[in-house]
Amino acid sequence: MSPQTVEQLTTKKCVPCEGGVEKYTPEQAREQLRTLTGWQLTADAQRIRKTWQAKDFMAAINFFSRVAEVAEQEGHHPDVHLEGYRNVTIELWTHAIGGLSENDFIVAAKIDQLPIEEKQST
Repeated sequence: MSPQTVEQLTTKKCVPCEGGVEKYTPEQAREQLRTLTGWQLTADAQRIRKTWQAKDFMAAINFFSRVAEVAEQEGHHPDVHLEGYRNVTIELWTHAIGGLSENDFIVAAKIDQLPIEEKQST
């Protein structure tokens, strides 16, 4: 699997996966992550995750709502985490194969296009 650009990923649609799809190797995942800003491979190399710091609680909830819309459109649902009322983390992997598939990178690229009101640094 060759790495794809963000533009290539965002024009694709997730394909339903009930298993039987080859997982990305850790090396393939790391290569693909070079095209996505801020996403990281988990220690077990089976998931990708990204964290944002929203301006406030409602900004975080509004972002979750936009992420949920993308997830529903794609039929590929991430784990969403909210800690400390504004620290947002999204984690993606393909449950049916217990690792990463192209779908995870498609959804990550589409999430990156969503607006989020982030906390301004002081």
